[in-house]
Amino acid sequence: MGGPHIVGVILFLVIGFIINSLFSYLLRKRIIDSGQIDKEALEVLLKPIGSTTESLKWGLLLLFGGLGLVILEFIPYEVHNSSLPYGIEAICLALGFLTYYLWMRK
Repeated sequence: MGGPHIVGVILFLVIGFIINSLFSYLLRKRIIDSGQIDKEALEVLLKPIGSTTESLKWGLLLLFGGLGLVILEFIPYEVHNSSLPYGIEAICLALGFLTYYLWMRK
């Protein structure tokens, strides 16, 4: 994956984050402006959007996804006709989700 591809992916993610934040703000503003909410609901709406558990989930997914990519560097496979890279990456990401699930169950 070359440099221009990485820039495209990062640009896509940044634009997606901005759009998500904007729509979340507009939804919260519309709910608050309607005036039909009680004090507890208002406190929930005024909390910051991101939570620590959400950061943990994405951190674990990135960690295990990166681990999968590192593993692929050391396993020989035929580049053009192999589904091995997809399987290893899927397994590593699933392990990341499973780790997050088990962590949150405690």
